[in-house]
Amino acid sequence: MTHTENTPRSTTTPDATGDPRQHLLKAVELAGRTVAAVRPEQLDGPTPCTEFTVRRLAGHLVAVLRRIALAGRGGDVTTLPTVADDLADFAWQGAWDAAVREVEEAWADPAILGRTLTLPFGSLPGAAAAAVWTSEFTVHTWDVATSTGQFPEWDPELVAVSYAAMRRGLPEGPRDGAPFGAAVDVAEDAPAIDRLVAWCGRTP
Repeated sequence: MTHTENTPRSTTTPDATGDPRQHLLKAVELAGRTVAAVRPEQLDGPTPCTEFTVRRLAGHLVAVLRRIALAGRGGDVTTLPTVADDLADFAWQGAWDAAVREVEEAWADPAILGRTLTLPFGSLPGAAAAAVWTSEFTVHTWDVATSTGQFPEWDPELVAVSYAAMRRGLPEGPRDGAPFGAAVDVAEDAPAIDRLVAWCGRTP
């Protein structure tokens, strides 16, 4: 599972072209559309994150959005839970939209990309933190889609940014079991999204 609070990361600013904030918002937008398309009867189903149902994974993503916004404001993200368990099913969309607005406001100043953010897994420049969260939302979108029979249209640049961040941040060797399993072998010509999730311990 890609909980950010335990995830080791590179401390260098990602070298991908484009604004890391825009990559993050694109990843969030795709995740939001994917979760919004989940049918009520699918909410209690399992996901590749074995400790999470679809419902709890959606709640985790809302919580991550809230943490991203708080980090952008210079707050202590550990004061917020990792899962928004307080949300009724009908309240999910409103909470998501509100959290996205908070992220946009908190990250509006480009200077945040060079600012050091203190996160549970260490201190990172804002640009590097944005790449980490882009990866988290991209992988979790795959989790939700796989669990609910959806086939998102993956943005090649977004997947490339996510893959680069995960290659920097995750060791090729033993990972101590949490929050990522061992990388899964895939063909060299496998789709980019398959290579990303396989590196994160999923089986495409």
